[in-house]
Amino acid sequence: MMEETTVILMERNKETGYLEKEINSYTLQENGNLVDGIYLVKENDTEIIHLKLTTDRDVEDSEFDAIYDNYNGEEFGEMITSIEEVDDTYNPTWEVVFPFIENRDIFQNKLQEVLNKHKEILDESEKITAEA
Repeated sequence: MMEETTVILMERNKETGYLEKEINSYTLQENGNLVDGIYLVKENDTEIIHLKLTTDRDVEDSEFDAIYDNYNGEEFGEMITSIEEVDDTYNPTWEVVFPFIENRDIFQNKLQEVLNKHKEILDESEKITAEA
């Protein structure tokens, strides 16, 4: 049984990098353990979400690069604006970027959708890695 996870979305000051105010909290029904961090940045008149996604366990050194190599971020399609690998982390981590949605329920569903897709891609990449 998956555990519910609550994530708190904070606004991050683009200039200072400091988290300045709480935007809202969201309850994720599953895969919340894959969230390594989330924050919102205002760029011009747009509110952008930066979501860091990671693995659900500590990976072996030998798996690290293979998971990155086999992870197909293109499978997110139009769900996100961009995805990048984050280098300075203990486990494989990706930062996905997408527009913020004011409506709490709609945003919470979007967040859950992105996490479920990440889990699917991650599972597939680990399967390929294990077979290699």
